[in-house]
Amino acid sequence: MIDMRLLVVDLLAERKAFGKEGVREIVSHFDNPEVFLWAPHTEQRTDYGFGTVIEAPVECDFIVVTGSRSNVSDWQPWMDEVAELVRRAEVPIIGICFGHQIIAAALGGKVIRAKEGSHFVSPVTYRDGKQVNAVFTHQDHVIDAGELQVIASAEHCPIAACVHPTRPIRTVQYHPEATSRIIFEAIKSGDMTRQEAAVFDMSKPLINVSDSLLV
Repeated sequence: MIDMRLLVVDLLAERKAFGKEGVREIVSHFDNPEVFLWAPHTEQRTDYGFGTVIEAPVECDFIVVTGSRSNVSDWQPWMDEVAELVRRAEVPIIGICFGHQIIAAALGGKVIRAKEGSHFVSPVTYRDGKQVNAVFTHQDHVIDAGELQVIASAEHCPIAACVHPTRPIRTVQYHPEATSRIIFEAIKSGDMTRQEAAVFDMSKPLINVSDSLLV
């Protein structure tokens, strides 16, 4: 029995690790979903072997907006479609990294590009006092959350997690789907070199998708 229709705005669809395996990790935190994969940014996607590839958003019960190699600070036409989906959707939405940024931008916020990228495991402190470790890999930063409320920050990133005050929307700048297995798959597939992967201290306990976005 299918418990929900899950729409993944699949913005790393061209990548085997953070795309295919990242989405697999995200989906594993849902109970038996029917998965729809929408990648408006590319026609060259990886064959995941699961989910239904779609050309436009479909009726669904939940939306996930993933990370991306593109930047909100360098706006592209396909991003209009994603922003419009965020503005008009009535179902719960979660956003990861790029997803966090484009949701903020769609809801009146502002995103800028930093001089240097942020690629490391960093502590994240929530407003309730909870502190967790998370994988960051980004260069754009949300500097104005718009309609969203900021609920967590990191030393390099004052807006690390947000919620909407009236809509079921949660976002994080970090990558809770980035497990040790995903990093291994990134090296194996060539998405990441061993030197690039070495900056992430995966020995630390990391917050996951359920604890960060599905609470």
